[in-house]
Amino acid sequence: MKNQYNIKKPVGILGVGSFGTVLANIIAEKHSVILYARKKETIDNININKIHRQISIHQNIKASNDISEITANCDVIFPVIPSYAFREVIRQFSPYLTANHILIHGTKGFDVKADLSKSLNQILPRDIFTMSEVIVDETAVHRVGCISGPNLAKEIAQKQPAGTVLASKFQEVIDIGRQILENDRFQVYGSSDIKGIELAGIFKNYMAIAAGASVALGYGENVKALLITKGISEMITLGTSLGVNPKAFLGLAGIGDLVATCSSPLSRNFTVGHRLAMGETLEQIQATMTEAAEGINTVKVIKNLSDTLKITTPLVQIIYKVMYEGYSLDQGIKLLMRLNVGKDVEFY
Repeated sequence: MKNQYNIKKPVGILGVGSFGTVLANIIAEKHSVILYARKKETIDNININKIHRQISIHQNIKASNDISEITANCDVIFPVIPSYAFREVIRQFSPYLTANHILIHGTKGFDVKADLSKSLNQILPRDIFTMSEVIVDETAVHRVGCISGPNLAKEIAQKQPAGTVLASKFQEVIDIGRQILENDRFQVYGSSDIKGIELAGIFKNYMAIAAGASVALGYGENVKALLITKGISEMITLGTSLGVNPKAFLGLAGIGDLVATCSSPLSRNFTVGHRLAMGETLEQIQATMTEAAEGINTVKVIKNLSDTLKITTPLVQIIYKVMYEGYSLDQGIKLLMRLNVGKDVEFY
């Protein structure tokens, strides 16, 4: 039986991207929410007009840029911030956070010590951090969790059913997070393997780029199925090399998220691949996207990490060649079909 906690205080959300906004709406059905936003225009839109990113805002949501107000009033906070800005925002909040806080993030990306704008020769595991590791590294908070799964924000905004995985080393975090998030349309599954769940959500990003490109080129379901199946095998190879249990990649945060993002134009990473295949440059795509596609940096990180550790990752190598070395997408597909893939299943 689930533990029941008396959650009377507001719940905090850091970040007003699409997923942060719909997450706030989910939570606001049962709790008051303080939503952190930096810009006054955004705060006014949320508080006065009750709309943001064409999403109607629940009456129980208040936007604020006052860090002390959020941390003083909210024991449970959900950071949903792009990975490139995550550490900076957590550092800003750090002086106000204590061991009494619980942070459950919803960011599917790496924090990297190296400068990704330059050509990288080596990345080691010690150079990359998941967002839960950033929180522990920068704050006094130790009760940390993450949510990850096939959670396309537009579908959730339309109140379509969805599910997610809430992972933490602390059962209390899972129980409290589940109590805050769950409703008749949003199912929450628990996991103690937080790093595995984080990596599953990160790794699938570059597969979605490949899937979007294949659809734009006119390839059908057979190629998509090939990408997804070989993709999950590659994700497991990468994950086990970083010390996590393969089971994390076989559930909702792995296969589930991979299927959703490789099949839907609502996925930002799918959209990147689709636009690349239609002839746009990566620079043009990034300049016109309103939200970050985490897979763009993920490809760089995983390519260089696998090179350093001598891990066989043929799919990420091909995607990297297309994105950063001038290979055409047709060349990429031909490389994929020429791979000496060996056994059907490599990770048992």
